[in-house]
Amino acid sequence: MAADANAMKNPANTWLSEAVEVDRAVYTAVSVTPTPRMDAVMRNVSTAANYSRFSIAIAAILSAAGGPRGRRAAVSGLVCVAASAATINLVIKPLGRRRRPDRPPAAARAVPMPVSRSFPSGHTAAAVAFASGVARELPLAGAPLQALAALVGYSRVHTGVHYPGDVVAGALLGALIADLATGAIIRPGK
Repeated sequence: MAADANAMKNPANTWLSEAVEVDRAVYTAVSVTPTPRMDAVMRNVSTAANYSRFSIAIAAILSAAGGPRGRRAAVSGLVCVAASAATINLVIKPLGRRRRPDRPPAAARAVPMPVSRSFPSGHTAAAVAFASGVARELPLAGAPLQALAALVGYSRVHTGVHYPGDVVAGALLGALIADLATGAIIRPGK
């Protein structure tokens, strides 16, 4: 009865608390589902996404093989990664208080646990920002790069270093930061 009375006073707290419970439940479902064939792949994807290695490698390919548009797309994507990484790691993560999730039971999934806070996923934000930045110059590259970003995001949940909500927030922030970066930094110089 007291909980219902508190919910009536501040319904936002109830919504937030229920969203956190759903987030934890989805994380738990992923972590306890046996996926031995996926574990090594997701661990490798998660590790390969460290330091935006996917984005840097793809930018190098675009620069080398894509002509002037490929070079512009590479620069756009990397500017978005830099803006995203700086914003997430220097501004948003320090404000977050969310702890990392408990490890999944399957040790085969584990990657080193980051020391930063869990919210939001910086890997996901950077991958989405890169995909969004590249897609501004090369729209056909957008879908496969966003699919790669989604894979990076899922890998962070699968390996036990993020809750799904961290990944969703990272994706939304990465897209927003990329939009702001390409609008404010890249477009005026064209």
